[in-house]
Amino acid sequence: MQLAILGGAPAFLQPLHVGRPSLGDRETMLRRVNEIFDRRWFTNDGPLVKEFEAGIEELVGVKHCVAMCNATIALEIAIRALELRGEVIVPAYTFIATAHALHWQEITPVFADMDPATYNVAPESMERLITPRTTGIIGVHVWGRLCDTEAIESIAQKHRLKVMYDAAHAFGCSQRGRMAGSFGSCEVFSFHATKFINSFEGGAAVTNHDALAAKMRLMRNFGFAGYDKVLYPGTNGKMTEICAAMGLTSLEAMEAIVASNRKNYEAYADGLRGLPGISLIVYPAQERVNYQYVVIEVDPEASPLNRDELVAVLHGENVLARKYFWPGCHRMEPYRSLQPNAFLLLPQTDKVAARVIVLPTGQSLSPENAQVVCMLIKTALKKAPQVRSALHALYCHNS
Repeated sequence: MQLAILGGAPAFLQPLHVGRPSLGDRETMLRRVNEIFDRRWFTNDGPLVKEFEAGIEELVGVKHCVAMCNATIALEIAIRALELRGEVIVPAYTFIATAHALHWQEITPVFADMDPATYNVAPESMERLITPRTTGIIGVHVWGRLCDTEAIESIAQKHRLKVMYDAAHAFGCSQRGRMAGSFGSCEVFSFHATKFINSFEGGAAVTNHDALAAKMRLMRNFGFAGYDKVLYPGTNGKMTEICAAMGLTSLEAMEAIVASNRKNYEAYADGLRGLPGISLIVYPAQERVNYQYVVIEVDPEASPLNRDELVAVLHGENVLARKYFWPGCHRMEPYRSLQPNAFLLLPQTDKVAARVIVLPTGQSLSPENAQVVCMLIKTALKKAPQVRSALHALYCHNS
């Protein structure tokens, strides 16, 4: 769609993306690749995987990191290792993989509402959903701000439920000085290419429980415990050496990535300040934060344009902003059909999901780029009647 509100060509010749991968030091990465070729050890718990796991353990402050091929498999293995079944309570406002990891194992995800002040799951909503079939809770740390782990774990203890966390957004983040990854029975990180620390594709489950870690290590390698000895029904969830090489290279560049992310976040904060109906997510100053996500909420009662109109304008200028987690897991299949009335208990999720925009981020973005994006938003709001008219004409033309 072409809708250049400033006139002429779009603001950016090349699209700006949400989560464009950060690279780390290329020469270091290529050296590691050559070492992999020299060793001819490409997978099966290689030395770089072990080194990557050790680095994560040290940073997070946990006893065990079990690196895996991706975070979805890590979720599935963790869920099975914890022996969850029946119903498990999860936020409706999360990436669909959180729900799918349960559904694939014939466990019913029961969707809880969010706290609109934090975007994280509301613990009181979780507690209202507990039934005799509930065996566990999965909390999700949205945008790198940790959910209320204290309240969630208090509820779980009261009702004798197991707790784990989807920490895909929260690597390198803390809550009251305690790092994400150290809560619940275990937590799962994502090292997908779009994440703060990336390993091309990858994930990990981290835990302080020895028996749980041993079980997950068996499960990620078909249940093998040595040659020709299978102790448990497992799958193939192993991380490759090439992915671990990228993960290590990214991990070594972590402070530089944080610094870059923070500069972009601050540029957005300056440029968006005072715009009607636009609020920017605020990160806790006293905590460690990765600043990977720049999230705005558009209040349709105060903003001249609604969320979808602003997204259309930005896309027309090659700014590929995203409507993250829209429209919520409960409104996607198969859950929309399986639980058609779930929305009745999710008013805050529906409200906030219709307002959120995630703006482009990553080391390839500069503060100057962020300022241009802010100028586009500001101009669009000022020209709201013309923008709405142009969007309406475009919609009618394409209908």
